[in-house]
Amino acid sequence: MGDAAAVVIVGGGVIGSSIAVRLRQRMRDARIVVVERDPTYARASSRLATGGIRQQYESPLNVAMAQYGIAFYRRFDELTAASGHRSRAWFRQRGYLFLADEGNAERLEKRYETQRASGAHVERLSQREVADRFAGLATHDVQFGVFGAEDGYLDPREVLLGLRAMASSSGVEYVHGTVTEVTRAGGRVSGVRVAQAEGDGEHEVAAPVVVNAAGAYAAAVGTAAGLTLPIDPVRQHLFRLALEEPFPCRIPMVFDPDGTHWRLDDPISAIDAETLVIGRSRAQEPVGENFECDHARLEEEMLPTFLRRYPEVQVRGVADGWAGLYEMTPDHNALLGEHPALPGFVTAAGFSGHGLMMAPATGLAIAELIADGRSRTFDVGPLAVDRFERGQPFVDGALV
Repeated sequence: MGDAAAVVIVGGGVIGSSIAVRLRQRMRDARIVVVERDPTYARASSRLATGGIRQQYESPLNVAMAQYGIAFYRRFDELTAASGHRSRAWFRQRGYLFLADEGNAERLEKRYETQRASGAHVERLSQREVADRFAGLATHDVQFGVFGAEDGYLDPREVLLGLRAMASSSGVEYVHGTVTEVTRAGGRVSGVRVAQAEGDGEHEVAAPVVVNAAGAYAAAVGTAAGLTLPIDPVRQHLFRLALEEPFPCRIPMVFDPDGTHWRLDDPISAIDAETLVIGRSRAQEPVGENFECDHARLEEEMLPTFLRRYPEVQVRGVADGWAGLYEMTPDHNALLGEHPALPGFVTAAGFSGHGLMMAPATGLAIAELIADGRSRTFDVGPLAVDRFERGQPFVDGALV
């Protein structure tokens, strides 16, 4: 590894790789280095994600960024093929359906009106319309549903590999190692020190810009820069269920009023079985780096809800279960931009479970910020890294 770069990106997941792709388009002759601690991505949040993509947010900024992502993912497999990588992210635009019952109807009604005012393409479905459109879904306690037909889901692992391939094919360098220090000189960033996985000791890479795209480990990178970032790793669970028979129809991502959500995992080949991915966030989940999968969560919290909604569906068993990390901020929105206390140190982390959705727009916004001096396409100022210190959290009531 050489000793100088124009930009060093810490973290080679979907956010870091998306930034790298966009930076290469604007800085064609510059050396861009991505430092990734685990090139297998075994515990990367983007690899372990549900794969849902939605525009159903309340704030105009989040809606616009998510809509940009939808347009990007619609062409994703075509874009990666152009770079020499054949991916199968397979963005299935079957929609997102949020169900309202007596307990959350008033809140979801207000959310629907706010989403429409913010530019989200959503529709309100009556109980009868929900029942007619989605065969087999029990609606006895449903008052209405909010449906975004342009939303859907894809394979997050394919997105991760595809973005990295796009960046690598354009000349972005990926280095296997851990950033131990973000160095300073003259009151601003001067580079990073990297403990490489292969080789002895540490190596310093000089760079005027360092991007912190380390996901659930972004706070540690902040510490390496002498800064405190309000980002905490929080465990989330997902399970893949084996079904006795294929689903009677192609379903959207469904969110029950209790927070349990599920989507189909379609068979890719004739020998594959159709499965269903299910999850549910727990508000009181302790902060910490915990990858232990608690199967009791499925039996006690998720499966009863699913079987109540689809009483005719027979679940044969659990094909897989895993835990990954959300990178949570106090307002559940990302930190985007240069830190005012350290010029040249740019953060793009803290997406709180929405990183896959926001990765395409984030890549563009951060690349514009670095190459052009400001983000022109999206005004990401409200997501500034110091907003909590200023008492200005970013409010969006449609975060899950």
